Amino acid sequence: MRIHSAISSAILAFAIAAPIAAFADVGHTDVAKHYATLVHANYSDTLTAAQDLQTSIAVLVAAPSADHLQQARKAWLAAREFYGQTEAFRFYAGPIDDDRGPEGQINAWPLDEAYVDYVEGKASSGLINNPKFKISKANLRKFNERGGEENISAGWHAIEFLLWGQDRSETGPGERSFEDFVDGKKAHADRRRQFLTVATALLVDDLSFLVKSWEPQQKNYRAQFEKGGKESVRKIIVGLGSLSRGELAGERMEVALNSQDQEDEHSCFSDNTHRDIVTNAVGIRNVWLGQYQRRDGSILQGPGLRELVAAKDQALADKTQQQIDQSVQAAQAIQAPFDREIMGDNQAPGRQRVQATIHSLVEQSKLLVNTANAIGISKLTLVQP
Repeated sequence: MRIHSAISSAILAFAIAAPIAAFADVGHTDVAKHYATLVHANYSDTLTAAQDLQTSIAVLVAAPSADHLQQARKAWLAAREFYGQTEAFRFYAGPIDDDRGPEGQINAWPLDEAYVDYVEGKASSGLINNPKFKISKANLRKFNERGGEENISAGWHAIEFLLWGQDRSETGPGERSFEDFVDGKKAHADRRRQFLTVATALLVDDLSFLVKSWEPQQKNYRAQFEKGGKESVRKIIVGLGSLSRGELAGERMEVALNSQDQEDEHSCFSDNTHRDIVTNAVGIRNVWLGQYQRRDGSILQGPGLRELVAAKDQALADKTQQQIDQSVQAAQAIQAPFDREIMGDNQAPGRQRVQATIHSLVEQSKLLVNTANAIGISKLTLVQP
């Protein structure tokens, strides 16, 4: 099932054609403050979309049907459009991924399906099929990544697996039947419904925490960040550079390209990996420009890194802008399903599309380091693949 919603089309159009505004006399504090506004807006939209997902899942759980399962899947895909853009806010020990941050129980992957539920050849595997395991928020937190990084019991991808099931198709996503949630049709259907409900509630809780961390005029992380000046701008660039090279180009693309293994793609159950890549690239562009298209279609705009860099080195700002635009366009060219794009030899068109995106992101990360140097920031520790 390939779903290209109005949301994804709007985000893509904005990402490629967004106007570039000019802000005079921009300083580090101006950029840090507007970044905080942008972060809060993006997390707020993600939370609202996740709450819509929660509503759809409640309908599915109350009355399992093919139509209700399809609606829940659509809601998951719609929410991912906003969450994917927030990945640009990571990698500098902010609220999402400091020592106590919830990132590991929000977006951890790849997921060992047999840790959660039955898989082909193992009808009784997983926490769902173990009646001794109490399904609760506390236990999903406790058992997330317990005994191994792939032992994931919470977050987007646990929910994704429960909605789609294993992806055993070369041309489409997983095809879990709604009957998996119907008593008498599949063993432990009641526990499957409960697990899906609790996992979604936990995701909403974790996103709510992030929204609160970035709320304005509160004694929270945002208040400290807005006062950080150049240090906060350093964190912003660390986030963008790390996502560009180490995470998106590296972990999310190079690993799968090299292994040609479906298990190494990000959203493998729903075949949504191509959209994950686009929204991650758009998130970087959002922060660079200080622009974000909100869920209601309105445009949030303010001073971004581009203006700060342009004041010191216009040519470098322009070159970085061109590279970031190129990355978004290259990502958009990747075709679904991603697990087919990575197959074949190095001359295969799909592999070339993926490789072109990786190359652009790598060059982008180098330019981001240069932009940091241009505005007086020399100490950058970027996440490497």
